[in-house]
Amino acid sequence: MTLSELRQRLEFEPESLEGIIPGRINLHPERIDTALAWQDAATDNAIICLDDPAYPPLLRTIYDPPPLLFVKGRPELMLVPAVAVVGSRSASHAGLQSSRMLSHQLAVRGMMICSGLASGIDAAAHLGALDAAGATVAVLGTGVDECYPRRNLQLYRSIREQGCLISEFWPDTKAYAGNFPKRNRIISGISLGTLVVEARLKSGSLITARLAAEQGREVFAVPGGILGGQSKGCHELLKKGAKLVENAVDITEELAALCGSHLEALPLCHHIVQGSAAELPTPSLLSSVRYEVTTLDEVVEHSGKTIDHVLEQILELELQGWVAAVPGGYVRLKRN
Repeated sequence: MTLSELRQRLEFEPESLEGIIPGRINLHPERIDTALAWQDAATDNAIICLDDPAYPPLLRTIYDPPPLLFVKGRPELMLVPAVAVVGSRSASHAGLQSSRMLSHQLAVRGMMICSGLASGIDAAAHLGALDAAGATVAVLGTGVDECYPRRNLQLYRSIREQGCLISEFWPDTKAYAGNFPKRNRIISGISLGTLVVEARLKSGSLITARLAAEQGREVFAVPGGILGGQSKGCHELLKKGAKLVENAVDITEELAALCGSHLEALPLCHHIVQGSAAELPTPSLLSSVRYEVTTLDEVVEHSGKTIDHVLEQILELELQGWVAAVPGGYVRLKRN
């Protein structure tokens, strides 16, 4: 449903919208006129309604999905299978390196990196994805026209150009402390799993991890040192069953199984095939993976494809259960 259609229904059939638009946003027709004017003000401005095909499919399944998303940048990136990366704003140097490295590895493998544009781990995660020329989405606790914190203005501009900025709040909404916890459910809800890189025991990142678990998503954590307390929150998550992460393979292995229950919600525009197992996106690439360990270099050489293409497509084969990442490379799991 477009906003124009929504306006017409509000004017003539307001009772028909019960259940479509929860009470989070008061959508009087004049408010819609304001929103449409904002959308027309810039070519990369967009507003996506809850039942729009461009709305992130996994986000739609959470308990309280935002009825509208205000978007700057490339909204199609919200449909790419995602991993949320969150953590401390006052992260250690090791934590920042881990966030950037893991996000880079995941982005190279075709995953979208979702985070909150905060200083520290969030910013490092976005930078890792941008370094890899990959997909990244920043979920803001302000309106999408506002950059908070201001020190991340250059990162904000880079994400607007190469990635996507989204918010459930009206575009001119300023920073308000109560809005930031609300956006955490979107960060976890849009993603297949949430990775906590560095977090203390009392941390907003643990709220995001809890929301991810409640939403039926996987929770990952990076272990850290036992001195200083920067990673106590991660260690608590690990004690409660989060998967320990040292590299991107630790995440993609787990998501191959997790994705099975959500595959029907993932869009065809990411080349993830729905339907029968015989429908393969890249059969020639599958034939390049043997039933014993096959190195990445061997897959690239045998398939004749670029390494970037191989990394993207082999992740899709992992998510569909055709291959598995193992130490030293990949193995094929079944015949077509």
